[in-house]
Amino acid sequence: EVQLVESGGGLVQPGGSLRLSCAASGFTFNTYTMTWVRQAPGKGLEWVSGISGGGLSTAYADSAKGRFTISRDNAKNTLYLQMNGLKPEDTAVYYCAATKYGDYGRGLLLNEYDYRGQGTQVTVSS
Repeated sequence: EVQLVESGGGLVQPGGSLRLSCAASGFTFNTYTMTWVRQAPGKGLEWVSGISGGGLSTAYADSAKGRFTISRDNAKNTLYLQMNGLKPEDTAVYYCAATKYGDYGRGLLLNEYDYRGQGTQVTVSS
């Protein structure tokens, strides 16, 4: 059974940091591009970041550049997103997702990813 389980979300003040994790099982993790996407209340899905299967290539949305860092540990089948300098507009449900689609899965709808987690809530508020 394929599983992607996100953790690490929570409530944080503006300017704070969080580290999201996504534990994967049931598929060959290192053969998939992994992505983080998010959905804010009342808004559409936003692609945040992606990382290649081997972890050597990464990409970020403009909203995440300079503040977020994506990484993966293929030995642990785990994906990470380090988020620094959080802003209220970062408030959303964050999902990890796996894809073999090009361009780091940018532009896909959530159900178009090969695998996806259930999401973890990130709330940035004072």
